[in-house]
Amino acid sequence: MPLVSAFVFDLDGTLIDSKMDLVFSVNAMLRDIGRETLPADTVASYVGHGAPKLVASALGPGASEPELQKALQIFLAHYDVHKLDATRAYDGVEQALAALADYPMAVLSNKPVKMSEEILDGLGLTKYFRRIYGGDSFAKKKPDPAGAQSILQELRVKPGGAAMVGDSDVDIQTARNAGMVAVGVTYGFGKHDATLEPADVYVHSLLQLKDLTNGSAC
Repeated sequence: MPLVSAFVFDLDGTLIDSKMDLVFSVNAMLRDIGRETLPADTVASYVGHGAPKLVASALGPGASEPELQKALQIFLAHYDVHKLDATRAYDGVEQALAALADYPMAVLSNKPVKMSEEILDGLGLTKYFRRIYGGDSFAKKKPDPAGAQSILQELRVKPGGAAMVGDSDVDIQTARNAGMVAVGVTYGFGKHDATLEPADVYVHSLLQLKDLTNGSAC
């Protein structure tokens, strides 16, 4: 595996543990529209593809487009208020980012960019990233490679020397599609089948990422 000189991070389940705020907001939306709430792990398994798909998965097949749009707006409004109630950076994240501060780093989430920025601001992590992008920053969301490729051009790094770090199949697929090194975290709550979508390397903590570099920041 080539040494890495730049990092692109997923947000939910990778940098931050946002599980319960997302679950709370999805279930608040379901109650609002008269639906039964869902178990936390079920909701969490839907995370990673962006808010529209999260809401569609929570409603299930058969929901009409007007129902989906109404539910999405309810969810987004609730989550916007409660997105930092319980959300925290995972242990070791800030220390790891500080250790990698000389390397170009960016965030590529499927969460709306405004919310992504506000969460990272609220947790004091924004300073570590050259850019933060969300699911509405590009024409297509992950695992489409366009967003990652645009970021790498901005960072002036070749795909083979950059890592996509994430907790879900979506992130591993994004890395593959963009020609990047795929780094999977063993924590988080995204859906990931290591047999079907194996990463190039797995880390138990982001503190291990420094071991993937050559010690010479670009």
